[in-house]
Amino acid sequence: MLVSQILKTKAQQDVVTVSPTLSIAEAAKILSEKRIGTVVVSRDGATADGILSERDIVREIGARGAGCLSHTVETLMTTRLVTCGQEEAADSVLQQMTDGRFRHMPVLNAGVLIGVISLGDVVKAKLMELSMEKNALEGMIMGH
Repeated sequence: MLVSQILKTKAQQDVVTVSPTLSIAEAAKILSEKRIGTVVVSRDGATADGILSERDIVREIGARGAGCLSHTVETLMTTRLVTCGQEEAADSVLQQMTDGRFRHMPVLNAGVLIGVISLGDVVKAKLMELSMEKNALEGMIMGH
């Protein structure tokens, strides 16, 4: 299964981006309102400059206190992004997420942000793929 196929199965396909100059508090509000775990940080809405997760925010509050909520997103975002292309295999993405211990990956096409896939999206796709293979094998065994 390819990343492009996973993107097609997602209910919400638009990518939520925030400016690096937005406050952490405003970014947290967006995460809460949209019921998502991560936002891509982008200066122009088309490229991925960084990523900010709810985990990043919680860890910072725990380390520095609530005062960090007034800081800008660029002070907290992860800038060493691991991204993928839409033609990358789900197995490869799953391995990168597992090895890197992160749950969200921006998807780029010629450097332009076209989506974000989560670990949950990849696992769901893999389970669907396994289920289809199981049904096909059962059909072959039963002679259908």
